[in-house]
Amino acid sequence: MRRQEAVTKPEIITFGCRLNSFESEIIRSQAAEAGLEDVVVVHTCAVTAEAERQARQAIRRAKRERPDARIVVTGCSAQISPDIYAGMDEVDQVLGNREKLDPDIWKGLSSQVLEGPRVVVGDVDAIRETAGHLIDGLDGRSRAFVQVQNGCDHRCTFCIIPYGRGPSRSVPVGEAVAQTRRLVEHGHKEVVLTGVDLTSYGRDLPGQPSLGQLARRLLKLVPELPRLRLSSIDPAEVDPDLFELIAGEPRLMPHLHLSVQAGDTLTLKRMKRRHTRDDVITLSRICKGLRPEIAFGADLIAGFPTETEAMFENTLDLVEEADLTFLHVFPYSARKGTPAAKMPQVQKAIARERAARLRAAGDRALARFLEREKTRRATLLVERDQGGHTETFAPFRFGDPANAPAPGSLAPVVAERIEGGMLVGRLAA
Repeated sequence: MRRQEAVTKPEIITFGCRLNSFESEIIRSQAAEAGLEDVVVVHTCAVTAEAERQARQAIRRAKRERPDARIVVTGCSAQISPDIYAGMDEVDQVLGNREKLDPDIWKGLSSQVLEGPRVVVGDVDAIRETAGHLIDGLDGRSRAFVQVQNGCDHRCTFCIIPYGRGPSRSVPVGEAVAQTRRLVEHGHKEVVLTGVDLTSYGRDLPGQPSLGQLARRLLKLVPELPRLRLSSIDPAEVDPDLFELIAGEPRLMPHLHLSVQAGDTLTLKRMKRRHTRDDVITLSRICKGLRPEIAFGADLIAGFPTETEAMFENTLDLVEEADLTFLHVFPYSARKGTPAAKMPQVQKAIARERAARLRAAGDRALARFLEREKTRRATLLVERDQGGHTETFAPFRFGDPANAPAPGSLAPVVAERIEGGMLVGRLAA
């Protein structure tokens, strides 16, 4: 999904994941320090062919709207397929995922005459460390992200991202704590730990701290942080410390987004995932037992190669069986160079139809969830547009926007009705 962040100079157009959003803020900071003007940075995603199509469309639009601006393309798609963007007349510079976070690169772009090679894309497989970049927050956002991990050592048959991000590597605990403390000092009430393969955190660090241990340490050392949230996690890698925090730490938000991908065990095996259908259901039941109000999101792919109607029905049924609420549904998109692209393909029309059925199931699941949440007194992180999200990530807006607290604040709320797929209510007495 394309998200354009409102900025002055340079303009950053960000596609893809939360990690890209975090890195866009690093780019923004480094470009500002370099004194860059009249530059548009298009931060690409490579998860689907549609994301790449939208990025190319954004590049052309940016050049039409700002003909005098220089266009810089970076991100996962630029890392994997730099020639595609170098071949576009609108593009002035292509940067790899390593180079985009190098302040010297942006200083070099500050001159009016572009010097050096037009394509600067290094070997991400050679990267062995991830720096803990310090930022003050994300432009215009109440919720802040902290990157604690990057890259992935797994090779799911459908996924191109490891070729864009390189091997798994972790930010040391001390650096993650320093970044979190800085964000809290700048007024952020909620921090989200993010990465490409978040639950692989720590395996490359001395002592191999787990994600749960990192979260425990962070909450202890930054006691003034009210809310900690996790981005997408692998169902196969929830560690004991994380289970303990789910059970007993109210500052860890009761919401987990699971990288499920499918609800059929044979499909999961062909995807080269490490969990089964039953593993997802078991994880859901364990977490519900530890914290009954916990809510789950999930990534799901419809129309994976060889998927039959019966296999798809297993994924459809999993939505209810595992109590999945917030669904990110993708029709399968073949990525050149991945094993799945060589498997027998499901017709695109069938994949799109199955994706639509999954989204409809997600709408029904969200409706059930909101009915439960309607009776619960909650605390809202107030965001833009007089709304926000509760602890369980339930979307909420104020019935009377004039009485909405300032963005960035935490407010006790009660829901009065459900409207347009979200809770509508007021401040609690």
